Amino acid sequence: MKTKNLLLFFPIVAAVCGTSAFANWQYSGEYTYNPGYYDNGMRTVVSLRAGATYLMSKMHNDFVSVVSEYCVNYDTGEVVAASGGSCDGYDGFDYAGSGEFKSLGIDKKLSDFAFAAGASVGITLPDSPQWRFELGWDHFSEIDYNTSPLFKGNMKLTGGDTINVESGAVQSTVSSDIISVMAFYDFFSGYIKPLHTIIPYIGVGFGYANSRTVLNLSDPWSDLSLSEDLTNFGEANDNGVIQFYQSKTDTNNIAAVGALGLSYGLTDNLFMDFGARVAFIPKIKYSLTNEDETRKLDTFSAKSALYTNVMLGLRFEF
Repeated sequence: MKTKNLLLFFPIVAAVCGTSAFANWQYSGEYTYNPGYYDNGMRTVVSLRAGATYLMSKMHNDFVSVVSEYCVNYDTGEVVAASGGSCDGYDGFDYAGSGEFKSLGIDKKLSDFAFAAGASVGITLPDSPQWRFELGWDHFSEIDYNTSPLFKGNMKLTGGDTINVESGAVQSTVSSDIISVMAFYDFFSGYIKPLHTIIPYIGVGFGYANSRTVLNLSDPWSDLSLSEDLTNFGEANDNGVIQFYQSKTDTNNIAAVGALGLSYGLTDNLFMDFGARVAFIPKIKYSLTNEDETRKLDTFSAKSALYTNVMLGLRFEF
């Protein structure tokens, strides 16, 4: 009986030793156990995004110093531009004086869609991983602003009359880049973001905005061509109408940025991100330049420009 039990003992010992040998071979290398280690939730964050933006802004007339002269047919109420204080060639018209363009408004607002893209890098805070801080860049592609007439409204002349003036036409574009610093708060509990769960977030920040405008101004009513302030910003054709140079202007501003969105964890390190952002830019200038771009003349501007963006992206946290 004892011999039989001994024969059963050796296979059991061999099996246990064999199992230990297999475990040591499978997990090669030194194993270190640190009972003081814990994951504090700090991560490096990299995100990429793309989508669409909608720009909306009121337009402001910046033609402060520009003056032109006009003739009026008092029987019909028709108005034409005067040349050198003379109405020669216009039967039935009388010289009515000069007026300043700063009194005219711009009827058409700037509003259109464009492509938007961006990238960010940042961190989540240790022991408070709900907070993310990111340095980001966003690009908004060209948006057209085309209108005729550009200036429209009532102008008081030096002769005492008030006339209704329509003047100028424009074809132009604007594009913007914003570099921002933003703080985000992700709404979840604990130190690790849950997987396969929708996590809302909000964000606020500020940044540096560079906006570039390309301006093509024309003079279909021929009154701009009679202003001495504009003679250096183009070349007159055979009819004396100035063909203005294409002008490019960069405007730099401090921008305010806000964000609202949802993220969804695909893996521990990869999140889908769907968000809306708004960027407020105080002013974007459209200016005329002379041929060698040594002089600028403010023409009009987009005031309180607001970019509203909807973008889909990927966020990596590691």
